[in-house]
Amino acid sequence: MNTLREALQEYLALRRSLGFKMHDACRVLPRFVAFMEERQVPHITARLALKWVLQAKTVQPAERARRLGFIRGFARYRSATDPLTEVPSPELLPQASTRARPYLYTEQDVRGLLEAALQLQTAWPPTPLRPWVFHCLLGLLSVTGLRISEALDLKLDDVDLQKGLLTIRAAKLGRWRLVPLHPSATSVLLHYLRRRKQFLGGRCSDYVFVSNRGTRLDRGRVTRVFYALSRQIGLRAPGVRNGPRLHDFRHRFAVRVLTRVRTRRDGCRRCRPISGTYAWPGPIGISATRRS
Repeated sequence: MNTLREALQEYLALRRSLGFKMHDACRVLPRFVAFMEERQVPHITARLALKWVLQAKTVQPAERARRLGFIRGFARYRSATDPLTEVPSPELLPQASTRARPYLYTEQDVRGLLEAALQLQTAWPPTPLRPWVFHCLLGLLSVTGLRISEALDLKLDDVDLQKGLLTIRAAKLGRWRLVPLHPSATSVLLHYLRRRKQFLGGRCSDYVFVSNRGTRLDRGRVTRVFYALSRQIGLRAPGVRNGPRLHDFRHRFAVRVLTRVRTRRDGCRRCRPISGTYAWPGPIGISATRRS
């Protein structure tokens, strides 16, 4: 039988092969395994799992429950080859869900964000391209159902303006898909790319959305600007952490598609596989938009 550490590497590799990034689990689980190794315990037990989770005194209850959830998943995997493994019960450290509730943007919300983006500061260190970057990016998210990571990973070769198509290569589970654009969206993207080319001059960059240095736009920067714009137009109260998110553009897209066909006979039934493919791996019903 392999060691606990070897089993962990196999577990993480398996989960990654299924499309899970496992960023937080890769940070938490090796520390738990080190804790077990220090005590020379080769089998996961619910008692030691709980003891390790509770030893961090400054950690919030929700984070403790999440860490125990990581161990629970690993323990389920380990129990297939080690019958002495104990899987911590879900009743240990029960925690109410902290999943954010989707916000469905109205047309007025979207217009407000796009207009506010065009008013962004362009003086140093920002650049004259900055308002157009965020105007085009937020507009594209609102009409395509793209994830923010997919939009930021878009490269020039992924954009076909003549056919009005985007090739999404950075989707979940290593899949790719084609996303058609409405002529109005194609027009906005065309004008942005012209401004981008003028701004970059002789500098080369493969990415569609670029920073003031011409590099791939950073997600953290996008989020900070989006929060500022949201507060500016009243979508998010000053100092409040919760509120509409970039991912909610994806919920808006899914709900709009499904509700537009709700009055047609078998409309939703025919639309589900289409919307699921368009926004792969997308929702299959209105209730699923909370988990997309």
